[in-house]
Amino acid sequence: RYEEDLWTYIARFLDGKSLVKLSTTCKWFNGFVMHDSIWKFACIRDLQVPAPTHVAFNWINLYASAFDGSHSYLFRQQDKHIDWMRIGAFFLDSPVVILTDSLCLPMKISREETTKKTLESCGTCLLKNIKTGIWIADLQLVRCPVCEQNGCDGTMQTLDARHIELFLCEGFQDGSWEYDLIGSHQTVKNIEAASGAIFNVKRIKDRSAAGIFNLKSWIGRSDDWQPKAVITFHSVAVNTNLQENEGLLVKYHAMKAGTEGEIVSIRISQQLL
Repeated sequence: RYEEDLWTYIARFLDGKSLVKLSTTCKWFNGFVMHDSIWKFACIRDLQVPAPTHVAFNWINLYASAFDGSHSYLFRQQDKHIDWMRIGAFFLDSPVVILTDSLCLPMKISREETTKKTLESCGTCLLKNIKTGIWIADLQLVRCPVCEQNGCDGTMQTLDARHIELFLCEGFQDGSWEYDLIGSHQTVKNIEAASGAIFNVKRIKDRSAAGIFNLKSWIGRSDDWQPKAVITFHSVAVNTNLQENEGLLVKYHAMKAGTEGEIVSIRISQQLL
């Protein structure tokens, strides 16, 4: 006879692969491991985020979606994809975020202008109707989207963030949910770095967010060309120091859960001119 309370405690120390192996040992462990509470604890622990009040899918499926190595370019535009790295997870408890291509935010962000105009003028905007909960952030490197030539050496860096439930949604799987361009920001002069960030408006003054603005702590030396990323409980940012260039084009895309649905994915892409 197995003591469920004891094994519930032990399960807190097992990762997903170990839990799956445990479930194959006998029928009792298979039933025990399939408890949603086991996978909820594992998911929250391994992603290091707060627990949402509600999710639409079983936690075992959410865990698999977060840790099976999937990223958005596996589903679409595989021919454009070069490389990627997982940044981590962050939590949005507000339906409003700040999108920016600068790691030094303006003192005031217009609420009257359209998103497109605000991005064009300063590369920063408020974006509303965001699906709250756990978000996963990746840094993607893809081929130049401007041309269709396979021999093109141009690359684009993308901060790719999605709600944890996205890959499990039928609208994403069948391709009916698409990324829409919501704005762009162009700088036609030498620029020192390609940056992008997503901030939870409700938590912008939290101590954890201050770590992103402490640039010396994470962006590296000016001659370090490797992409860098930092993530906190409620925000994420990327930065790549650049060699001498002629400018940068930043594009902002968002995916809605249907025509009038909440925003479930955001992309901030940077491409040299």
